[in-house]
Amino acid sequence: MRSAVQAAKEAQLVYMSFTQEQVDRIVQAVADASFKQAERLGKLAVDETGMGVAAHKTIKNEVGSRGVYESIKDLKTVGVVREDKVNQVVEIAAPFGVVAAIIPTTNPTSTAFFKTLIALKTRNSIVVSPHPYAVQCTHEALKVCDAAAVAAGAPNGLIQCLTMSSMEATQKLMQHRDVNLILATGGGALVKAAYSSGKPAYGVGPGNVPVFIERSAKIEKAVENIINSKSFDYGTICATEQAIVVDRNVLELVKRELKKNGAYTLSDEEKRVMEKVISPIPGKVNPDIVGKSPQVIAKLAGITLPEGTRVIVGMETKVGKDIPFSLEKLSPIFGMYVASDVNHAKEICLSLLNLGGRGHSLAIHTETDAIAREFAIDMPVSRILVNTMSSVGAVGGTTGLVPSMTLGCGTFGGNITSDNVTAKHLINIKRMAYGIKELQLLKQVTDSDESITNQVVSNVLNSLDSNQTVDPEMVKDLVSEIVKQLSK
Repeated sequence: MRSAVQAAKEAQLVYMSFTQEQVDRIVQAVADASFKQAERLGKLAVDETGMGVAAHKTIKNEVGSRGVYESIKDLKTVGVVREDKVNQVVEIAAPFGVVAAIIPTTNPTSTAFFKTLIALKTRNSIVVSPHPYAVQCTHEALKVCDAAAVAAGAPNGLIQCLTMSSMEATQKLMQHRDVNLILATGGGALVKAAYSSGKPAYGVGPGNVPVFIERSAKIEKAVENIINSKSFDYGTICATEQAIVVDRNVLELVKRELKKNGAYTLSDEEKRVMEKVISPIPGKVNPDIVGKSPQVIAKLAGITLPEGTRVIVGMETKVGKDIPFSLEKLSPIFGMYVASDVNHAKEICLSLLNLGGRGHSLAIHTETDAIAREFAIDMPVSRILVNTMSSVGAVGGTTGLVPSMTLGCGTFGGNITSDNVTAKHLINIKRMAYGIKELQLLKQVTDSDESITNQVVSNVLNSLDSNQTVDPEMVKDLVSEIVKQLSK
């Protein structure tokens, strides 16, 4: 780890002198090489971690490479990046230095591509700490990036990966004196450790995302989107819907469409068994279900699913740490709640967010824009996804949001930003400002002193008896001296 940081620091000092054209050439080369390897690395990620779907990992890799590149390619990150000629303020970009990047096991290659691209675009170096269960695929992704960068003219050592990843190494990395910024994507304990390191850090929060199907929604399309989203990579994106909240007026229509789209609704007995599989310890999700297929999860519970089942649904009425179906499950399992009206739906959604998803995302399917806006205003989340797949919509796949694999939760979720983190978050902006205003401070003080003096002299002279004789100039000189002393 120490060797990696040292090499990254030395390379970054060289990289600081690169022009915008040189930087852009390197970033494009890395994006192109990563995109070409998207399929191979998607399969490698599934083979190593046992999580998700290879075809879906490929799509993630494509978004993390080509999608991210398209969103940052025109961003100025070298030298003067903006100039306000009216106010005569010039903005100049400066890199942070060495970026420590923590990569999750759920998105081990796409997140590596994404963080490398935004670091290189901003003339930073990067030291990656992979998840212990995804070391090989993350390392392989970084090898692709490094080879492309060096071939395009980048200094050797700019991209580093810890190939013997451990919690101790990660903690020491975050505390290293030569690390200037931490990009922490992972569990709550990891993010807290990043914040406690004494370094600037971008962290993320859990995404216990509720999705509300409002009565005016196009039910067929809404349910299709929700099932496609939940089954995408077996629910490993943190913005994936975790609980369906449905208006009671369309409940039967929703149930029909769920079944049509491959959802299996558990019986009461099956639900009780599944609860123990989801959360053997209250408040803790069983890691054996994360990123696994419905069939694998059902086998753990001793339940037989119909052919073609894509997601598992359990009807629920409660929310809490001891209610497994209300937790963030990171797997193709839904809890489903019935709301009597819009206000009741908001209450359920808020309870789910307060349990573990504040600041992250919420999805809504509705044809009534006023209701969508009401949720956007009232809910403590950073992203509100309307009539789309929440999982890929939040990361910019099906929406106009900035493509990102690190989704800030704002102060709702204890993060410094509510943005989709991207290259602009990895640069310091220096500002050169010219003097354009003249302040008449001395003249104002002089005028004020003269006014006060005249008023006091007038008051003194008016207070004298007619028999008293006083030289007005003497009084004025005396009062002027006192006013000057008081003004200092």
